[in-house]
Order: sequence, then structure tokens, then C-alpha cells
Amino acid sequence: MRTTAFLAASAAGFFAFGAEAQDETMSFFVTSVNPGSGGDLGGLEGADAYCDTLATAAGIQGKTWRAYLSTASESARDRIGAGPWVNAKGVTIAEDVASLHGAGNNISKDTALDESGNVVNGRGDSPNRHDMLTGSLPDGTVAEQTCNDWTNGGEGSAMVGHHDRRGLDDSDAAKSWNSSHPSRGCGLEALRGTGGDGLFYCFAAD
Repeated sequence: MRTTAFLAASAAGFFAFGAEAQDETMSFFVTSVNPGSGGDLGGLEGADAYCDTLATAAGIQGKTWRAYLSTASESARDRIGAGPWVNAKGVTIAEDVASLHGAGNNISKDTALDESGNVVNGRGDSPNRHDMLTGSLPDGTVAEQTCNDWTNGGEGSAMVGHHDRRGLDDSDAAKSWNSSHPSRGCGLEALRGTGGDGLFYCFAAD
């Protein structure tokens, strides 16, 4: 299993020329790239460390970053702090955990930016990258599909959400930011096959 140190070192090398974030108050972003092994993120510890590495490369320091991922022992909603959260442009995503998981959240393709303030491809773009790894139900608690608690980059499945709030139809699931459908597998190619790229949400917990 990938160690936290390896994840951090790999990401640091990749983002040696990372752009500075637009707003130093940033407390929410979408990862711009997967660490490299699809659903194997080194568990929650590795995923959190990766969030921190990307934020640091973007010029944001002094925050405790948590990946929005659920496991058998921890729900995503319980690990991201109390809010509020803002993106790299200073736009508020949600005021608190309740509004984040309610109708009032402000997650969309225009606001779910990466750590450098860039828009992430969604449905209709090439390639489509709108599937966000979450392993979560709509209320932020654990779903059955978590790629073995984010240690598996092969067979299995991950529950994903759509950061652009668009899908094959107009159902609530198709428009869900955190719980749209299971992936075809946990490897990068399988994740790409359903419109993703192994990306996930990062929140500042303090």
C-alpha cells in the first residue's frame, strides 16, 4: 500500500511548477489530478496528505486538509470540519455541514474549482472528468462502494458524485455532487470509463 510519504513526494514533484491560488482563504477544492493509482489513495491518511500537498503547491499553508471520502469506520461529513468553505476564487461553497448536504449548497462546475482556481471538465467536455470519488451516500455517510476504504486500485467500485451536477437524466442522483452512481472499477481506466479521472474533493477542517 502506498505510504503517505510516497504520495506527498510524488505529488510535490508533479506540482513543482504549481500556480498560486487566487484566494488565500481557500478552504475547498477539487484535486486537479489523481495521485496515480485510481481508488488506491493510501487510505484516508494518504488522501488527506495529498490534499495538503496540492494546497501547499498552490500557495495555501497552515490549514488541516481532509479528503471528502467515507470509509467503513468514518463518514465524509464527520471529517471535514464545521465550515464555512470557500473555493480558490473566494466563492462560498457552503456555510456548514447541514447546508453542504442540503439543497442550499453552491457546488457546480463553475464553483468546484481545482486547487489553482481552474474549472474541472464536466459532462460535454473532452475528456469528461465529472465523477468525484466520495464513497458516500447523499447525507455524507458511507456507501458500500469505497475501493476497499481507498486502498484498492483494481477490482471493486467507488461511489462517485458529479461536481457539475449533470448526468444522463434529470434525476436527483444524476445531479448529486456526492452520490450519483458506482464506478465500473477502482483502477484509473475503469474510473475514466464512467466519466471520471479519480478526482476527489478536499475541505479545510479548521
